[in-house]
Amino acid sequence: MSDWRWEYDPDETHVIGGATPPPAAFVAEVEERAGELVRAADVLHLNGADYQGAGEGVQTAYVPGGMFLYLTIVRHQCIYVLQVTAWPV
Repeated sequence: MSDWRWEYDPDETHVIGGATPPPAAFVAEVEERAGELVRAADVLHLNGADYQGAGEGVQTAYVPGGMFLYLTIVRHQCIYVLQVTAWPV
């Protein structure tokens, strides 16, 4: 079983909460894509806890209805979702 995971940074309320939270279907798309990124990172970095290389920096993932920014910290074996942006409808 993989030790890789994803989480909101600093927390879910800060990242997707606010005065007008995005629709639940959009949040589900973000969380599904974050899970896909975790599975990909697990395959790419077989021994992530021992990783010594440079990180890739903040990256953007597009999902139906918007996008999100994330950071992969290999030594933590974690994808951190930093910002979620839903397109206006």
